[in-house]
Amino acid sequence: MEEKLKCLALVGAGALLGSVSTIYLLRLLQRRTTTKRDKNGKGISLETDVGSYLVDGDGDHKMVGFDLLADEIVSEQLTRNIQFYGLESQRKVTASYVVVIGLGGVGSHAASMLLRSGVGRLLLVDFDQVSLSSLNRHAVATRADVGLPKALCLKKHFSSIFPECQIDAKVLLYDASSEEEILSGNPDFVLDCIDNIDTKVALLAACVHRGLKVLSATGAGARADPTRIRVADLRESTNDPLSRSVRHRLRKDYGIEGGIPVVFSLEKPKAKLLPFKGPNGEENPSDYQIVPGFRVRIIPVLGTIPAIFGQVMASYVVTQLAALQVQTEPIVNLDIDHYQLLHQRLIEHEESVYGTAMHVQVDVEEVMYVAKELWHGRSAREQSTTDVGRGMWRSVNELMLVRYDVATVYGGAFNIYDFPSVGV
Repeated sequence: MEEKLKCLALVGAGALLGSVSTIYLLRLLQRRTTTKRDKNGKGISLETDVGSYLVDGDGDHKMVGFDLLADEIVSEQLTRNIQFYGLESQRKVTASYVVVIGLGGVGSHAASMLLRSGVGRLLLVDFDQVSLSSLNRHAVATRADVGLPKALCLKKHFSSIFPECQIDAKVLLYDASSEEEILSGNPDFVLDCIDNIDTKVALLAACVHRGLKVLSATGAGARADPTRIRVADLRESTNDPLSRSVRHRLRKDYGIEGGIPVVFSLEKPKAKLLPFKGPNGEENPSDYQIVPGFRVRIIPVLGTIPAIFGQVMASYVVTQLAALQVQTEPIVNLDIDHYQLLHQRLIEHEESVYGTAMHVQVDVEEVMYVAKELWHGRSAREQSTTDVGRGMWRSVNELMLVRYDVATVYGGAFNIYDFPSVGV
């Protein structure tokens, strides 16, 4: 018993000593940061103990002998990332500049994890304020922050998490007049976390026009299944009214067919917009719009789903910045009924062409593997394996499985073809 007490005492003393030494080290290594203008009065230089950060007259961000990871505290804070993808990859992340537009449930979590992942410069943009009802999904806001602009709220909290990050906050609505102010400076990535169609379409079109990498979030409200969240091209998103409208508008107004990665859910919305009622029972929502064109009706939101959307966005961007190759799961939006139908058609085809289905020695699970994992829900006749336009979501009535090696006694292999193009 005495030995156990001695061990516990030693462990406690060690923990206390470690805490004291960490606090002492943090105070000892306080960073000196000064801001200077260049000789012409155009550029701004941010000087710290580990280097200089230059923002030139055109707004472009440039590292001048700047290595955040040379700082022992920063290096220790990011040590798990460094262990995961290496020091040079982490340097790419810390040298990056990312713009996040829309700082609600999705954007606040995305920005928070970009910060915690060591992104060296963040621009946070949102015209709105923190509301009490948004606390169920916001990344850092507290009751004390209600009424504070979301951009300033994030900057306040972020400065205590990773003070070495250069954080710019703009209480601003994105539109044509603010495009240059927000998108200049050659950001390495732009995150679109806006839920207004007009603004989202304008932002995505501007990013494509400027050649900027952009990742867009579609509707996270009225969903509950985290396992159905995916990252894919905008042309592959489905079951989401917002992405459908964005696709249509981009194609119609700007001639943009795709090429924009989006985070979306395969889950169909489980709830609808709640009816609007004013303070006196009025039903005219436009009378209460702070900004024309922005919704005032309420979308029911399970707070965990926007948070996961934001985490997915941050993970995608960080791996892109670090040049880490990640193979995303193929998007095949078929359910068990579809696979059962493919299996039944295979049997019927064998009986019709060969007089027997005895060589079809596969079950529904094996059909699921062939259709989803091997063929990704696409016909073998498709010319391109990368162009996933609207044909991606053709009706299952147009697809069927056939054996292409009919000479093999035990069934050979199976291809998926356009129905009724069989025997090919």
